[in-house]
Amino acid sequence: MSENALILLIIFMPIVAFLYASVGHGGASSYITLLTLAGIASAQVKPTALILNMAVSAIAFAFYYKASNFNWRLFIMLAVFSIPASYFGGKITVNETLYRQILGVLLLFPIARFLNLLPISDTVKVKQLIWLPPILGLSIGLISGMIGIGGGIILSPVLLLLGWTNLKQTSALSALFIFVNSFAGLVAKPTHFSISNEVYLLMLLALLGGILGAYMGAKKFDNKVLKVLLTVVLVVASLKLIIQ
Repeated sequence: MSENALILLIIFMPIVAFLYASVGHGGASSYITLLTLAGIASAQVKPTALILNMAVSAIAFAFYYKASNFNWRLFIMLAVFSIPASYFGGKITVNETLYRQILGVLLLFPIARFLNLLPISDTVKVKQLIWLPPILGLSIGLISGMIGIGGGIILSPVLLLLGWTNLKQTSALSALFIFVNSFAGLVAKPTHFSISNEVYLLMLLALLGGILGAYMGAKKFDNKVLKVLLTVVLVVASLKLIIQ
């Protein structure tokens, strides 16, 4: 990794963690993107992103759980199916080009979230039929495991669109959903991966950013400047991944 790439990562990793944690997400999709574009070895990227995802999402859950009326019934219906799906998805090897393109498309979800482009319903738009949460959990879990993310960037907009949870409930539920799926995906990875000293530093910075972001997000903090900055970075990264 070049010196310039390391400097950019030192700047953007804590910002990414801060903003994702502020909306109850872990940020794995963006960690993977930044680390990949910086030239970090692929063997380090996914495990690093999943470990960070678990840490940041756990912190976000701790703050948002206190600030929301957590829907345990919905979470269990999603997680029971997403956890095994994420594990088996983690065992699937995806073509590198296809992997980058899927990741680039998935980045469009947080971009839309940060720009407030995703519709949010205050009332239930689709009845929570008994078979819908399991299908959502299964499909999101499988995609999450294959790509090496927790699935919150997909789950959150779906929950808000369906009107099943409000903003605070969505953040809390997504955070725990991300944690359990990230753990399942990490378990599916080989245990002999190594992490360099530079990556350990980036993980520490991201963790600190996540703690601050989760605290501020649960307190209704909204930093538009940082969101615009991260959105620009994600748009460029998304286009680069899709085009390549």
